[in-house]
Amino acid sequence: MKQVAPLRYDVIFKKAFSVPEIFTAFVRDFVGIEIEIDIVEKDKVYDPPIGSVATKFDLYAEDKKNRVIVNIEHEGYLSDYDRAIYSHAALLTQKTDNRNLDHPEWKIFTLVVFTSADKHQTDISITELTPKNLKGEPLEESHYKVIYICPKYLKDDTPEEYREWMEAIEDTLDEQVDESHYTCPEIQRIFKLIEKDKVTPQERAKMFDEYSMEAVKQEKIQKIKEEARKEGKEEARKEARKETENARKEAENARKETEAIRKTIEETARNLLSIETFTEEQIAQVTGLTLEKVKALKV
Repeated sequence: MKQVAPLRYDVIFKKAFSVPEIFTAFVRDFVGIEIEIDIVEKDKVYDPPIGSVATKFDLYAEDKKNRVIVNIEHEGYLSDYDRAIYSHAALLTQKTDNRNLDHPEWKIFTLVVFTSADKHQTDISITELTPKNLKGEPLEESHYKVIYICPKYLKDDTPEEYREWMEAIEDTLDEQVDESHYTCPEIQRIFKLIEKDKVTPQERAKMFDEYSMEAVKQEKIQKIKEEARKEGKEEARKEARKETENARKEAENARKETEAIRKTIEETARNLLSIETFTEEQIAQVTGLTLEKVKALKV
């Protein structure tokens, strides 16, 4: 058994999947295409930003030869579907605004890896923007897809090409893996990269920060509330109120951020409407807006 750092941590996930050979192998098995890249950018940001929010892409790579963009998003503690849709729409807008009509369109793929639980308890789900005829047959006019991957809910009928990756990701979460169970060379390389002994002090500090922000915060609030109920101490009640107020403020900040993202998504939809390249139905699918909302934005 090999002792490893869990891929739940963003810093560890990016350390592993930012290696071009690992990135391309992952894309090959989940998207079904071969891409040619030299570098994977971490926390990519376009300058100037797309829309009113400076979208950050976790792991971003461009295959300029074959005109393919792949963005891998990592969700370590929450299953946030909306963030991936917004990121994908932002990429679509950026490449549409800068398209060269003398060349074929870019193929854009976003892969979202949940290393936590998912409320839908689904192994693989897909959002795809592809025109289809009335029989449901794709017309191969566009290649834009978001794939959501949740290893925790691996099923017996999960496609074989996905299975070993999903098992490996989930296997790291208890901090030890049985290498002999895996045959994919890129997965073996991941295990070597994330060995506990190879985690740097800087990486450990980031892991601690992530854990503190996402896990300890919620545990502390619940613990203080429980102490207040059991002991009836006024000081504990004050602390609970303080932490609850902090949580309320954080929720309000999250609401404001969500509202900003909503406005940006609507702005993206307006931009797509203005260039008259996509139908209202396609824009609704890629942005996550209802068809009625897209139609209202057109007025």
